[in-house]
Amino acid sequence: MTRASTPRTTPAPHPRGRRRPRGSGRVPAALLLPALLGLAFLVLPLLGLLVRAPWSALPDLLTGTEVWQALKLSLLSATLATGVALVLGVPLAWLLARTEFPGRRLVRALVTLPLVLPPVVGGVALLLVLGRNGILGRWLDAWTGITLPFTTTGVVIAEAFVAMPFLVISVEGALRAADPRYEEAAATLGASRLTAFRRVTLPLVAPGIGAGAVLAWARALGEFGATITFAGNFPGRTQTMPLAVYLAMESDPEAAIALSLILLTVSIAVLAGLRDRWMSTP
Repeated sequence: MTRASTPRTTPAPHPRGRRRPRGSGRVPAALLLPALLGLAFLVLPLLGLLVRAPWSALPDLLTGTEVWQALKLSLLSATLATGVALVLGVPLAWLLARTEFPGRRLVRALVTLPLVLPPVVGGVALLLVLGRNGILGRWLDAWTGITLPFTTTGVVIAEAFVAMPFLVISVEGALRAADPRYEEAAATLGASRLTAFRRVTLPLVAPGIGAGAVLAWARALGEFGATITFAGNFPGRTQTMPLAVYLAMESDPEAAIALSLILLTVSIAVLAGLRDRWMSTP
């Protein structure tokens, strides 16, 4: 005698590739009005920059000697500052993401402090430490004769100080999202922690490192406060693009607008390059 088989019901397959339906209906005026005002507040200044730009005189304004000096110095210093951030920031991000030690939360807070610290305050802090009479700068000057403030090297240091937290945060997030079992498997095969870091961890978090490097480079390119405080504003030596914009606003506003357009174009290019990582919606 056989038991009567009961029919089994299988759940309907969940359709893939569909997004959740968004809220429909009329938007409340109490939310729509401030949202539109917020959008206008952010967009109108940029549109004003484009409208008031001297497009006919733009080629002449951008081919001046001082403009090219500031542009070349900005690109060089931002690239070098990003290199410093990569060399120092990637190991620091790994330390915060992969190890446990007393005071880790405090270290993470100190790492992110330059994000909220006024850049001018950062420049003053750099002067107090690395200046000719600073805590470390006096010994550096006495032993090696090297003076960092008001030099191109000082520009790189100031930009790296404000830009490195962007890279550390990006790489730390990528490390926390990466599966640590790959590193454990490499360790069971006899690889040292350094070898596993170079051969396994770095390839896994390469997109995060790339995104953090681009953000750090863009932040370094637009740095103003710490640079002018620690390195000064000397054409051809420490005058970067933001400093040139500030100086041009006093004597030649059209040149300031032209320089601002360059920085705006770079910012848009950075956002376009990172749209899949930072601007995608689930």
